[in-house]
Amino acid sequence: MPDKSDKKRILIVDDNIITCEVIRRNFEISGFHVFTANSVNDAIEILSRQKINLLITDYKMPKHSGLELIKYVRDHFLDICIIMLTGYGSINSAVSAMKEGADEYITKPFTDKELLDAVTKSLLTQKEKKINSTEIYNDTWTRFGIIGQSQNMLDMFSKIEKACKNDAIVLITGENGTGKELVARAIHYNHKERSVYPFIPINCPGIPSNLFESELFGHVKGAFTGAVQHRKGFFQAAEKGCLFLDEISELPFELQAKLLRVLQEKEISRVGETQLKKIDVRIVAATNKDLEDLVKKDLFRQDLFFRLNVINIDIPPLKNRGDDIILLAKHFALKYSKELGKTEPVFTDKAITALKNYSWPGNVRELENLIHRNLIMNEKDQIDSLNFPDIMKFSVSCDQQLNLSLEDMSKKYVRDVVEQAGGNKAKALKILKIDRKTLLKKLI
Repeated sequence: MPDKSDKKRILIVDDNIITCEVIRRNFEISGFHVFTANSVNDAIEILSRQKINLLITDYKMPKHSGLELIKYVRDHFLDICIIMLTGYGSINSAVSAMKEGADEYITKPFTDKELLDAVTKSLLTQKEKKINSTEIYNDTWTRFGIIGQSQNMLDMFSKIEKACKNDAIVLITGENGTGKELVARAIHYNHKERSVYPFIPINCPGIPSNLFESELFGHVKGAFTGAVQHRKGFFQAAEKGCLFLDEISELPFELQAKLLRVLQEKEISRVGETQLKKIDVRIVAATNKDLEDLVKKDLFRQDLFFRLNVINIDIPPLKNRGDDIILLAKHFALKYSKELGKTEPVFTDKAITALKNYSWPGNVRELENLIHRNLIMNEKDQIDSLNFPDIMKFSVSCDQQLNLSLEDMSKKYVRDVVEQAGGNKAKALKILKIDRKTLLKKLI
C-alpha cells in the first residue's frame, strides 16, 4: 500500500450525502485519498486548504450548481482534473460543462467501473500535461490564471494579493491587450466571500450613451419608450459579487456624477423610479488612458477619479516583461497545438530572438494571435521567425545606449535594421517606412 502522501487526492461534491459516501468508500478501497463536500461553498473551502488532483461534482445542487464550481476551479487551479456527474439525457448540461473546462462527464446511473475508468483516464491525461508545462506554470498561474515571473509582474501579483483581502475599489491601468480583465477576475475569484457570486464585466464604450443609465441601474415598466417590463441593471445582477467597468474613461461625462453618487452612497434607483435600493457590489474599473490627464482636460471628473483610485494596479506592457514573453509564447503554443490536434512545436533560436526584440504594441493579445496563426499555417512542428511578419523578422533590440545623441541613435537603428535585413535595402525601407534618400543619408 503506497504512503498516504503519495495517493492521488479526490474531492467528491454532491448534495446527496449517501452518494458521496458510496463513492468515497469505493475510491478509498482503490487506493485514493478522498474528500467529500455537500455544497459548492464547502468544496471551495476544501480546495483552499488541500491539494486536490481530481474533482468529481454533481451538476444539480442547491444555491450553486456544479457548472459554477467547474468555472471556479478552472479560473484558479490549472492542474485539477474535473469529472461532472449529470442525469441521463442532460446533454446540454454536459456540453456546458465541457466548455467551462470539465475533462469528462458521466451520465447517471453509472457503474463503479465506469467511474473508476474515467478517473484513471483523466489522471493519466493530467500527468502528460505536467510533463509539457513544468517550466511555464507556477503558483501565480495556479492561483490567478496569469503567467509571469518577471519582477514587475511579481510586484503586480503582490498588489492583487492585497486587493483580494478587502472590498476596496480597484483601478486597473495598462495598455490594450495586457490582460486587464484577467487581473479583475483574479481579484474577484480570490476574494473569500465574493468569489462564489457573479462577476459581471461591462464594456463601457460598447453601450449607447442613451441606454447607459438603464443598463447600469435598471428601469421600471413605462420609464421610456420600449420599456415594456421591469428590468434589473448590471448593479443588481452583480449583487454580492463584482462589477467590472472596463474602459471607464469612456463613461459619458453626464453619467460620471451618477456613478460617483452610487459609489458613495451604495444605493441605486432604477430609471423611472424614485425609490432607492441598497446594493452590495465590489467595483473594479479599468482603463488604457491616463485618467489624471483627462481630469486636467475636464474630460473626467476629479472626484470620481479619486473615488476609483483607491487601489491602483498597473499592468506592465509585454515589452517590459523580459522572459515572460517566451513563457507566454510556449503557453499559447501548448494551448493551440492541443486544440488543433498537433504536436507541441519547438521554438527555434531565431524565433526566440525575434520574440524578445519586438516591441509588442498589441501586447499579450498580439502575441497570442501570432502563435495561433503560426500553428494554423505551419506544417512543421516548430515555430520559426521565417513565418513572422517582416517587421518582427528584422526588429532590433531596444537596449538603451544613453551616451548616444538622438541623431546617432537614429543612425545606429537604421544600420541595425539594414544588417538584420541581410543588406536588402528594399526590405529595410519597408520596415523603417522612410524614403531611399533618407536611408542613404542615415547610412553615411
